[in-house]
Amino acid sequence: MLRDLGVINGPVLLFGGPYSNAQATRAVLAEAVRRGIAGGQMICTGDIVAYGAAALQTVELIRQSGAAVVAGNCEKQLGAEAETCGCGFEAGSTCDRLSQGWYAHALQHVDAAARAWMRACPDIISFRHQGARYAVIHGGFTDIARFIWPNSPDAVFDTEWQAIEAEIGPVDHVVAGHCGMAFLRDTPRGRWITPGGSGLPPIVGRQQTRFGLLDGGEVRIHRLKYDAEAAAKEMRRAGLTQGYDAGLLSGYWPSEEILPEALRGPSLASG
Repeated sequence: MLRDLGVINGPVLLFGGPYSNAQATRAVLAEAVRRGIAGGQMICTGDIVAYGAAALQTVELIRQSGAAVVAGNCEKQLGAEAETCGCGFEAGSTCDRLSQGWYAHALQHVDAAARAWMRACPDIISFRHQGARYAVIHGGFTDIARFIWPNSPDAVFDTEWQAIEAEIGPVDHVVAGHCGMAFLRDTPRGRWITPGGSGLPPIVGRQQTRFGLLDGGEVRIHRLKYDAEAAAKEMRRAGLTQGYDAGLLSGYWPSEEILPEALRGPSLASG
């Protein structure tokens, strides 16, 4: 299902998974207000609900903001009341084991109205900005839970681009999410823009969230401080102590094994 937003020539705020982190979500939305960016100029790449404690509250914040949201795997799975998050984690991996805790909590706390809203989220969004056409997806278009990294082979981006254009026609640039990292990748077809998951830190040892800002045809990734202490406390009160609570405070994810080897360790500081 495609949702076309038409022409947005003013600034466009792009952000990835809020991940049930209400404090980070409020910070991003407050930054939009500070910059004079209305809800019709905000786009989220999906996974509103995931690791954090405030599942329903975060859904309500996003819905009230008026931001456009493309369906992530979490929207698909929660909307269908599925038993797992469908994140694409390798079976038996740390991320797979940790997901059993947070997904069960999310499934319990998301109500029927929120699930119905999730089911209505589009699979792909398009809009035009400064004469260029953009497509917004979650992971890959061939696989909603495909992890696409800043160092993925050119063929990965080309395959996804072809699939997108086969569905909705030519696009100049693609906005995507799911992997959690923030990066910009110039490809032979155009720019691939991943603003990063707003509900987890940018893996640089700081209590921050982040978002992308598209303005005048140029895009930049911005980091933003928020009340990570309060978010972590909420998780601990809810019994969500599998590691993501500590990650909000340390500024690092609880497991790097989901990342390609070249992006682990000291190299993370540039992400």
